[in-house]
Amino acid sequence: MSDFNEWISGKYRKMEEGPLPLLTFATAPYYDQKPGTSGLRKKAYCFEAKPCYLENFIQSIFFSIDLKDRQGSSLVVGGDGRYFNKSAIETIVQMAAANGENKSQAMPLFMNPGNHAEMLGGGWKMLGVSLPRGPVPGEPAYNDLGHKEALCVIGRLVIGQNGILSTPAVSCIIRKIKAIGGIILTASHNPGGPNGDFGIKFNISNGGPAPEAVTDKIFQISKTIEEYAICPDLKLDLGVLGKQQFDLENKFKPFTVEIVDSVEAYATMLRNIFDFNALKELLSGPNRLKIRIDAMHGVVGPYVKKILCEELGAPANSAVNCTPLEDFGGHHPDPNLTYAADLVETMKTGEHDFGAAFDGDGDRNMILGKRGFFVNPSDSVAVIAANIFSIPYFQQTGVRGLARSMPTSGALDRVANATKIALYETPTGWKFFGNLMDAGKLSLCGEESFGTGSDHIREKDGLWAVLAWLSILATRKQSVEDILKDHWKKYGRNFFTRYDYEEVEAEGANKMMKDLEALISDRSFVGKQLSVGEKVYTVEKVDNFEYSDPVDGSISRNQGLRLIFTDGSRIIFRLSGTGSAGATIRLYIDSYEKDNAKIHQEPQVMLGPLISIALKVSQLQERTGRTAPTVIT
Repeated sequence: MSDFNEWISGKYRKMEEGPLPLLTFATAPYYDQKPGTSGLRKKAYCFEAKPCYLENFIQSIFFSIDLKDRQGSSLVVGGDGRYFNKSAIETIVQMAAANGENKSQAMPLFMNPGNHAEMLGGGWKMLGVSLPRGPVPGEPAYNDLGHKEALCVIGRLVIGQNGILSTPAVSCIIRKIKAIGGIILTASHNPGGPNGDFGIKFNISNGGPAPEAVTDKIFQISKTIEEYAICPDLKLDLGVLGKQQFDLENKFKPFTVEIVDSVEAYATMLRNIFDFNALKELLSGPNRLKIRIDAMHGVVGPYVKKILCEELGAPANSAVNCTPLEDFGGHHPDPNLTYAADLVETMKTGEHDFGAAFDGDGDRNMILGKRGFFVNPSDSVAVIAANIFSIPYFQQTGVRGLARSMPTSGALDRVANATKIALYETPTGWKFFGNLMDAGKLSLCGEESFGTGSDHIREKDGLWAVLAWLSILATRKQSVEDILKDHWKKYGRNFFTRYDYEEVEAEGANKMMKDLEALISDRSFVGKQLSVGEKVYTVEKVDNFEYSDPVDGSISRNQGLRLIFTDGSRIIFRLSGTGSAGATIRLYIDSYEKDNAKIHQEPQVMLGPLISIALKVSQLQERTGRTAPTVIT
């Protein structure tokens, strides 16, 4: 153990004395690192305080990449600027270097002197940190690891300046440089700060979220991981643009890290999608559209300032909260009517014609018209579809198909039917759209959870959606409200709402879903009449949504409980996979109305009977103790 003691004492810390040492440390697995819908999300202190929690998951990602794909590969890294972002990037860089292309000489494995029984049963120390992890029955314990070569061959990292990259920008850069994938440090719309959430998401080479086969592989590796490699002396300046190279022990060539402008590659992509001249005229011409954009102190602030203000000419005061903050200014960076209430109130004054808000990592958006007119996300993607040739990109590529997530309202279906364009209904999660896009089957898609995007990248894209809407406004020369009302008049209206019950006790939420599935699975439930007052609904179909991917044939089960009625109305229950604590129950209500005399009614009024039926059938309030949802959309 002389090498270990010498490293601890600082012998290898002086970089000028020679190549930086690459070290391998024994570790013990955690058994809760299963990625959800959008990666692994936990409280920030979990990543920060639990020994090797971050290192284990990052090494599991590296191990999951097929060996044939690793040689000399590039990996994109960036995050939304939340608390622990920079610290995590430093660790990822050090681990990527140690997992890089190396000579045949092995790296030393360090562990505290002592036998395995002591290490496994009573905790052990590595670098002075106690690791009280032990074996789980039926799981592999430690082997006599000995010395091993580096286990991956990552050639370079591409990182956004100061560690900042929006999720859409990561997808853009992965595709532009043909990277093997990207690691995104974000918990999206979840709160930040020391007591907030942190997340790690792995995107694959198409720029999209890792599919279930990959995330399942990462999880399985995380449950058996025994070691990780790291170059702890590698220090990086994230603020300096350009390439930085590091001479490492046992390496054929230096390890390269390239710090890139966080905005430029993404902005260049948008210039090739939209008519920037028309948009500049709209935002800065003599009859300019007055806009109000709230970046909610998330990552998209610099993108808004650069693209909307500096390039397209919107006044600087059109954009607010554009400085990314570790805690998002103490607010919840979720663009909806509850958490973006400041924008809603500002829009209600009537001073602005168009408003938008974004979430922490810039992939979600909320659209508002004058006087706070709310555009439901399900309607938003339908309106874009109906006006898709207002965007030059689609004039060039055509429209291959449309898609929505299962809980999203059927508004997009109406446009697809009218235009005879193929429509796909997928589970929640953008990764399902990516497969369709890669197969050339899909051009435009959206989710009711404020996600909208197209095949220009493989992520939902908040700023893209805003420019899409501005393109429609420039073409139609109508207000947001008038465009929506014309759309409803032509296609009818899908009234839609979502009730979120956040951080519900997980055991109670799971039992509610299990009992509800048992109730509706009874054959006698089909044909049952459910009534509230004079309103009567007849059950036509019930199921737990299952998706068969038309591209690769993979099956995704248990994607949400559905009650579908003879008039097409739907009640849907899901447990969300994007929270970090407890469980989030989501209740969705969707009902179509084609009577022009009724299409302007308030959604909560029109959907009131279905909401009452949903709460009664599920016994949600009795099971959770919640008398009201946390958020209503």
